[in-house]
Amino acid sequence: MRTIPAIVSCFFISIPVSAAASDALAEEEVADGMKQALTLSVNAAIDTLGVPNGFLHHPQAKIPLPVSLQKAESLMRSVGMNKHADRLIAAMNHAAETAAAEGRALLINAVQDMPVDDAKAILAKGDDGATRYFRDTSSDTLSDQFLPVVKKAIEQADVLKKYNDFAGKGAKIGLIAEKHANIENHVTQKTLDGIYLLMAEKEQVIRDNPAEQDNELIRRVFGTLK
Repeated sequence: MRTIPAIVSCFFISIPVSAAASDALAEEEVADGMKQALTLSVNAAIDTLGVPNGFLHHPQAKIPLPVSLQKAESLMRSVGMNKHADRLIAAMNHAAETAAAEGRALLINAVQDMPVDDAKAILAKGDDGATRYFRDTSSDTLSDQFLPVVKKAIEQADVLKKYNDFAGKGAKIGLIAEKHANIENHVTQKTLDGIYLLMAEKEQVIRDNPAEQDNELIRRVFGTLK
């Protein structure tokens, strides 16, 4: 017959290690670990996208023309006017890579300033839960902060000149009825979309392999999920 101490000992041994470890971590530690992981994710995203052709050569992050121009783009391509669309798309993507590189500090500051009400619950959502939470809580502010950076990059890449060329050619053959397409807002949002996409991928890598991370707090926080 087992003694009471033995039964108690067996009970505690049967508790999943991850649950016990999660309970042992303070909410503040979990929040800090999550922010450090998101900072790693920001840097990974910018290192990939904020370089020459970073957006243009990434199949998922590449920025297309605004929806309002895509019908005209399709019709212009069908009559051999590819170069006008290609030049505009390339210019937008080059503006995005410049804006991403110059906006690194904005993103990292947004991560550090992000309010976290229930870090353990966010962490438990799995996959890209932390990135989705960051996007939900910070995207409006980041869009406003990124817009001036994008406007500057757009000027450097001659995006508006190439847009005028594209729109002018389309107007001549009756394809573009709208006088203006808000290229600046479009590039801003798509730049952030690409960054969020790669942040989510990096978060998944951290979740899959927490023990391989250099950061000790990240190892402990995300290790509770294993």
